[in-house]
Amino acid sequence: MLYLSQILGRPIRDREGERVATIKDVIARLGEDHPPVTGLVARYRRRNFFLPRAQLVELNEQGARLARDVLDLRPFARREGEVLLARDVLDKQLIDVNGKRVVRVNDVLLLEVGGEWRVTGVDISLQGLLRRLAPAGLFATKRPVEVIDWANVGYLATDAATVQLKSSRDKLARLHPVEIARLAQTLSYHQGAEVVESLDDETAAETLEEMPEERQARILGEMDEERAADILEWMSPDEAADVLGDLPEEKAEDLFNRMEIEEQQTVAELLPYADDTAGGLMTTEFVALPKDITVGEAVARLREMAQTPNMIYYLYVVESEDSWKLAGIITLRNLILADPRARLEDVMRKDFQTAHPDQPAREVAQRIAEYNLLALPVVDDDGDILGIVTVDDAMEILLPKGWRQRLPRLFG
Repeated sequence: MLYLSQILGRPIRDREGERVATIKDVIARLGEDHPPVTGLVARYRRRNFFLPRAQLVELNEQGARLARDVLDLRPFARREGEVLLARDVLDKQLIDVNGKRVVRVNDVLLLEVGGEWRVTGVDISLQGLLRRLAPAGLFATKRPVEVIDWANVGYLATDAATVQLKSSRDKLARLHPVEIARLAQTLSYHQGAEVVESLDDETAAETLEEMPEERQARILGEMDEERAADILEWMSPDEAADVLGDLPEEKAEDLFNRMEIEEQQTVAELLPYADDTAGGLMTTEFVALPKDITVGEAVARLREMAQTPNMIYYLYVVESEDSWKLAGIITLRNLILADPRARLEDVMRKDFQTAHPDQPAREVAQRIAEYNLLALPVVDDDGDILGIVTVDDAMEILLPKGWRQRLPRLFG
């Protein structure tokens, strides 16, 4: 077992023991949970060159020893998929997906397994820092170490453009989008954007929805246009409309035109409304059913739906199949408990609260809180349902800034 700090700057000797170069860095190839060491960056007379692992017969705290005396002194050039442990990892931040935190790397742990050196972990403890900076042995064994398994590294915040953890998506997928958003915001803006871009479209959309609107707009605005449009399609319609509203007009129009027709139409319904109104606060993700079908038929329709809101608590009952006129509301619980043969109009609630799309958002939020609702339907002058305002969006208005992420995500 070796720490990176124990070999950096150590001599590289030939077979006779003569010093021929110095260890400048250690190279590992990404793609595995514990990446193999592929060689060293060696320095000779102000020149850095690559020394393959196969040319080493020894690597320890005293340095490295060569298997042969012939060296290729051509300048070192990083290859794709390679990480330089000193340059790219030491003192950098990374996401520990197991601990759900962003940590700083003070040292790197190497382990020899079956004659092959591998990167097995990173030391984030004070002892790791002292090991690098203090005279050798001064603080040895006096302080505990904390080593994170490299297999739990979900993202490496390095400035080297060619370094990418190809397994980041799978590792970060272990976390909830709320957790990913919080961690991404701990990093710099550029690095947080890289985290979002490494995710699949659905997870990226859910993660962006947990970020402040200005950060959402900036990330999507600087992303590849096709990828940004794909992510917008996965976002809830109200969130997508808000982001487009925060982008420059020309950029918003470009992204909107790249979206699929169905998602375009859904978002287009929300774009005309001001942010501080019920229309600007509502989402069009709700379930509407005609009043003349039976409870059993309603349950069957729910099962057959290709897409439903993530959380269904209220079902909105309309006058007929070709009408959006709101006639009543029924909770999912009451639907399940009702007689399957009963018609919806016989089990629905006919007295219910509504909001007008032009009503101030704060008034809508206060009504949701006053009546202890999970959602409030928004209807137009003709009584047609346009969308719903959910409790999490309402509470965002009523509670102090910064409290949003403390609320349960009911409909997102």
